[in-house]
Amino acid sequence: MKHVPVLVKEVLEYLDPRPNENFIDGTVGEGGHALEILKKTSPSGKILGVDWDEKQIESSRQNLSGFADRLVLVNSSYANIKEVAEKNNFLQVNGILLDLGFSSRQLDEQGRGFSFQKDEPLDMRYSNNNDLTAEIIVNEWPEQEVEKMLKEFGEEKFSRQIAKKIADQRKIKKIKSTFELKNIVENSIPGKFQHSKINPSTRTFQALRITVNRELDNLKEFLPKSVEVLSFGGRLAVISFHSLEDRIVKKFFKEQENLKILTKKPVEASGEEKFKNPRARSAKLRAVIKTSE
Repeated sequence: MKHVPVLVKEVLEYLDPRPNENFIDGTVGEGGHALEILKKTSPSGKILGVDWDEKQIESSRQNLSGFADRLVLVNSSYANIKEVAEKNNFLQVNGILLDLGFSSRQLDEQGRGFSFQKDEPLDMRYSNNNDLTAEIIVNEWPEQEVEKMLKEFGEEKFSRQIAKKIADQRKIKKIKSTFELKNIVENSIPGKFQHSKINPSTRTFQALRITVNRELDNLKEFLPKSVEVLSFGGRLAVISFHSLEDRIVKKFFKEQENLKILTKKPVEASGEEKFKNPRARSAKLRAVIKTSE
């Protein structure tokens, strides 16, 4: 499935890319947002595209091949934005975008274990350079740590029951696949909660993905570094997909004296976009402009 970037019109509105300006895309993915920014910044504006997933970097390279002379692609975490910018001498930065969603290809690709709709190994890593996998957490972490993770990062009200069931099951047999974990979760949740709008496994899989990839820690590292990298008058836009991320972004933006908030409330996708692209339903965009050094 081809990945459809979310909130493209809104990103262009708030980042306001102009001819010859330079931008950083901290999660370049398959290059959907970067393509539109490159069009607006011709003839000589550049983009530094960063992604932790080496396969996403290759996708961007192919999809943006027509702009190769204005494109710098780096396989790294967005948490390293300052170091990556300095190493690539990318120092005049007019705008930065961070889209915290993962792409359709990552979700649909065989073998990653991001989705509970396919029977795959419990991996969930964006990068193979990461030593931690979902399988290690599920099978080796203490029951109390698993419960804490599910409660904090999945906001799962049945965290205790799920953690206990995981602990009981792994004594009998190692939990190795997404379907095995999905069955454990479903057997841990009372029947009347089985048929809510959100699949019972959603929060558990979210919590594991966040933990494996240190998503919230990386976001907290990224935000101050991104402001340092931005030029005076530069803009920063962050698209988040769940309340934990959005809270971190909102709090950080409010606390910075050198940032002016451009979005009083988070900007959401239009009804039409949500209908055409279901993954846009939970997207929230917040943007700021740097008013002083």
